[in-house]
Amino acid sequence: MDTKDKVKIIGTNRKANYQFEILARYEAGIVLLGTEVKSLREGKVNLGDAYGRIIDDELWLYNSHISEYKFGTLNNHDPLRRRKLLMNRREIKKIKSKIEEQGLTLIPVKIYLKNARIKLEIAVAKGKKLFDKRESVKKRETERKLKNI
Repeated sequence: MDTKDKVKIIGTNRKANYQFEILARYEAGIVLLGTEVKSLREGKVNLGDAYGRIIDDELWLYNSHISEYKFGTLNNHDPLRRRKLLMNRREIKKIKSKIEEQGLTLIPVKIYLKNARIKLEIAVAKGKKLFDKRESVKKRETERKLKNI
């Protein structure tokens, strides 16, 4: 990112770092309706249960909840509809090969405004087992203790 890029974080997936080991991050554009953009600018988004999937060499985002725009009319959007993600075809093929070979998942990490455009940071990640989660909690607590000393 350049220093001239203005970035405003709209929402994050706080569970992502706890439940997954993130291996690679990518930036993607997202196809939205007008009421979705207005709702996102108000920060009404939940990425907690969202995931990505590649269908017919296109990248799709499922289960992301963008609340209905409160001043919308009958043409308001469905909060849980699937949304198309915009990425370079070569990047999509690279992600697809990683996911198919290694059994990884595609999760959204954060959604943000960058130069008046809404972008989504997605990550190729591996699910953590219960003992891995415990290890990350212990590590975080020891770092906190050392920081306070």
